[in-house]
Amino acid sequence: MEKIFRYTFIVLIISFLFYRCFLKEEINCGLRDTLDHRHELIDSLYNQLDSLHKVIDTLQYESEIFDYGTVSESEIISALMYVESSNNDSAYNASEDAVGCLQIRKTMVNDVNRILRKRKSLVRFTYEDRWCRYKSINMFKIYCKYYNLTTAEEIARCWNGGPRGLNNPATVVYWEKVKNQING
Repeated sequence: MEKIFRYTFIVLIISFLFYRCFLKEEINCGLRDTLDHRHELIDSLYNQLDSLHKVIDTLQYESEIFDYGTVSESEIISALMYVESSNNDSAYNASEDAVGCLQIRKTMVNDVNRILRKRKSLVRFTYEDRWCRYKSINMFKIYCKYYNLTTAEEIARCWNGGPRGLNNPATVVYWEKVKNQING
């Protein structure tokens, strides 16, 4: 009888220990799952943070491009679009192969792509992108930033006459048209 009691006691102790090990393993699995979930959450938050940093960088970049006192970026772009094409995205000047709302020529697309290559950007524009207002405005901003055009006059005259447009007296008439549009 004593042997049966002893074996029963030993079996109970071993069963209890196995149960405790099993319980601890269940707890460990639960903790591992929780830890994995938290790591995934942290990774997701890092991705969102990176995305927000990119948005902030973009907004800062856009605000750094222009610094022309009381004239806003949108006023200058609107004035240029009016002077260039009367705000017509489908405008086409066959004699100059100037296209879209900002009347962009192929040489401008080439220059902007050269700037982007120099900056090691993967973005490139095509000649067809000149028909798209959004892409035309992006090309315009890249051009102005690269050539450090900050005043409304610099922007207008260099948009019309190229990077050395300020030195070209022929761009003065163009600037007067843009200025009248801004002030009108």
